[in-house]
Amino acid sequence: MTKSEFRYAHHPEDVKKYTTQELRDHFLIPELFKKNEINLTYTMYDRYIAGGAFPVDKKISLEPIDDLKADFFLERRELGIINVGGKGKVTVDGEVYKLGHREALYVGRGNKEVTFEAADGEQPYFYLNSAPAHKAFPTKKVTRKEAEVVELGDDKYSNKRTINKLLVNSVVETCQLQMGMTELKEGNIWN
Repeated sequence: MTKSEFRYAHHPEDVKKYTTQELRDHFLIPELFKKNEINLTYTMYDRYIAGGAFPVDKKISLEPIDDLKADFFLERRELGIINVGGKGKVTVDGEVYKLGHREALYVGRGNKEVTFEAADGEQPYFYLNSAPAHKAFPTKKVTRKEAEVVELGDDKYSNKRTINKLLVNSVVETCQLQMGMTELKEGNIWN
């Protein structure tokens, strides 16, 4: 089951006047991962979609949402997936991609069927991003070994971290989607 919500863009001057609760209401996605669901937030920030797929005990399918006005989700979009949980499988138009912890998958425009499921008795958490695409690029899995890794920060400032650039143009061809994952070093609190 694919669920979605729609969010408008906000003017920077208006945001300065928001209370903490208003900031949470407009920008926080509180339930990214719900059992056996795909939850998406469609924003008017460049028609960007953020979401999560949480297959627990069954395969779940990425379905088109009303805001896309499309016959299938990737008719005019590309999709980035990073598995932040245990082992899982993503099937794209019949081809199975096994994703381990902190591995990514780029899925190009035009793919019609995308499903998510757990693998080897583990629990995957698939973080999703999607953007409009002007061209179709091939689906590609990216492991941590293939990522562009950057070490930044200093213990002195509590911001020592590793940036794993997984779905970036130096690693995989995309239209506009760029995704990575930041890992804080032990004892550091930068966010």
